[in-house]
Amino acid sequence: MTTDTAADLALAMSGELFGPADPGYDEARKIANGDHDLHPALVARCFGPEDVVAALAHARQHGLRVAVRGGGHSTAGYSSCDGGLVIDTGPMKEVAIDPGARTGRFGAGLSWAEFDAATQEYGLAVTGGRVSDTGVAGLTLGSGSGWLERMYGPSAASLVSAQVVTADGRTVETDAEQHPELLWGLRGGGGNFGVVTRFGFRLHPVGPIVQGGMILHPASAARALTRYYRDFMAEAPDEVGGGLAMITAPPAPFVPERARGQLACALVLLYVGDPDEGERALRPLVDWGDPWVTQVQPMPYSVLQQLLDEGSPRGIGEYFKVDALRALPDEAIDAFVDHAEKVTSPLTQLVLCPMGGAMSRLDRASMALNPPDAPWLYFCLSMWWGSDGRERHVAWARSFMDLMRPWSAGGATVPNFIAADDGRGRLLTSFGPEKYARLVALKDVYDPDNVFSLNQNIPPSRLI
Repeated sequence: MTTDTAADLALAMSGELFGPADPGYDEARKIANGDHDLHPALVARCFGPEDVVAALAHARQHGLRVAVRGGGHSTAGYSSCDGGLVIDTGPMKEVAIDPGARTGRFGAGLSWAEFDAATQEYGLAVTGGRVSDTGVAGLTLGSGSGWLERMYGPSAASLVSAQVVTADGRTVETDAEQHPELLWGLRGGGGNFGVVTRFGFRLHPVGPIVQGGMILHPASAARALTRYYRDFMAEAPDEVGGGLAMITAPPAPFVPERARGQLACALVLLYVGDPDEGERALRPLVDWGDPWVTQVQPMPYSVLQQLLDEGSPRGIGEYFKVDALRALPDEAIDAFVDHAEKVTSPLTQLVLCPMGGAMSRLDRASMALNPPDAPWLYFCLSMWWGSDGRERHVAWARSFMDLMRPWSAGGATVPNFIAADDGRGRLLTSFGPEKYARLVALKDVYDPDNVFSLNQNIPPSRLI
């Protein structure tokens, strides 16, 4: 590909185009996970669907592999590629909210922090990422797990419309009346069918003030606290969200000096409803034990959404394993804590999130998403700076998944939680044969050449 052809694309776009020789390229090519140092031939920062159409045409003409990026938080590195063309929807920040109808339209480049800032003006929200600079686009298309899911289900369940640029350059509007099968596929089928440039959501009442926050206990309390939390959540109303994590206490001002750098057991708590009712509902967890730190109080929902941000900075290396658990007996809790005590990096997080509530009542027929109906979900997030020790950190995460297999819900999960090395079989298991066949048929219609292959890929039938 010559410089002249890249110039042709630049002229066809209203957005920005970066090649390796351009100022700003190094910043434009970066993604959140520092474990992936990728060098695309071009990064097209698209201002609207017309730019996406031009970029796709250029990629087809020159045989370039296509990566699509919203927030750049693909842990597996799918939001970039070596030698190909990155379609970056980051500049698309459209927001249009109808507070009376509790619906809104949102550009594909929004982060959850930006989304929440807009919707919270009206006391509305959608289940969003637990790290606030995660992109709305990738999280929604591949499931949409977050603190609100026990109350409102995953993000994908609230998706009611979308604008999509397909592989052949068409711009398609989809909703319950127009191309409904495409909307079904977008609700959990990942980025397999096109570049979504605008999302339409059904919004839900949340906040703007909620009862929530964090409690930090010493690791010596972890076994007893996790058992108590398990039993508490078995009876908790849908309004109670949050999770329990084994972490290394950070050197933050709110952490006592004696606790900094020590292994800790943390609770993140949220009550979706009246803060006074939330204070009563969460009181047993607040009163339990002798914590190092208790910061549970009425707070803006948007602040609660940012509690984990400092623990997941952009550029840090990350490798993950995620799975649903059919049960959390004492033996599983002991295994969870034992492995946390062998952690290989102080930046790593081992998280247990309660499911149930709305997650057990999903209308699975209305969407491609097929999450297991399981009471618990774990996130094993191995994180580190630099390249030293990478193999050790990855091995630690893999061994945790092996350790927890006796209580696994069969390995079924959602696309966003499937690691690149989990194999295609896990994706097949997760969708099930009927939904998978339906997704392949949808792929045959909208992307028969598998242009959109950098994802948890559903290939067209001719490539299976």
